[in-house]
Amino acid sequence: MNVAIITGASSGMGKEFALQMDCHFKNIEEFWLVARREEELNELASCLQHKCRIFAMDVTMAGQLQRLEYAARLENAKVCMLVQCAGYGIMGPFETVPVKDCTGMIRLNCEALTELTSRMLPYLRENARIIMLASVAAFLPQQDFAVYAASKSYVLSFSRALARELKKKNVYVTAVCPGPVDTPFFDVAEKNGSTLAIKKYFMARPEAVVAKALRDSYHKKELSVYGTSMNALLIGTKLLPHGIFLNVAGRMKKAGEE
Repeated sequence: MNVAIITGASSGMGKEFALQMDCHFKNIEEFWLVARREEELNELASCLQHKCRIFAMDVTMAGQLQRLEYAARLENAKVCMLVQCAGYGIMGPFETVPVKDCTGMIRLNCEALTELTSRMLPYLRENARIIMLASVAAFLPQQDFAVYAASKSYVLSFSRALARELKKKNVYVTAVCPGPVDTPFFDVAEKNGSTLAIKKYFMARPEAVVAKALRDSYHKKELSVYGTSMNALLIGTKLLPHGIFLNVAGRMKKAGEE
């Protein structure tokens, strides 16, 4: 059975991946939708043409990802697409962010992503695609977003290394690094602090980010960055010391608070 697995599918980018893949991936027999909120997953499944299997789970809880591995083994699944969108970020100075939120980001953004990748590797068919949702926050450290940016740096580094390892098996990995995207992400992220106001001017539509990510994945690209400004940021972080960006961001934040 050819399947696509999408984590974080109940909202935001994960939901958008499911909607767009439903239109374009006719060779996939079943979508496996993974998220905590069962009601939202069922609502999404009712909108899709593909047959869907719901996995309502918290992927950070011990043993939960074994359910996916067991289902893959039981169904003799051939995973065509593994799209990992589950994740969250909490803004604010590190000392003000509850430790459970800090460790929770690491468990979800890094540990669960790594575990699921490892568990699904034996079930990936030839020419399969893995899409990892990172962020432009992966390009450099971010004041008042320290743990989230560090976790996404992990995702980017892990994805790019894995892309080289799996290429010889004809499995292709794409790290998606969007800037701010108009999704419910900020409803959670800003509960303890707010982002730089200037970021709101670069807010992208999830439909556009996902469409580019799927095109880049099809073309076997290791990195997908949407928008001229975000690509300029990528180039800038390669040419200039990160301290310059941190100093500018610090001044902008201070000016915004005055």
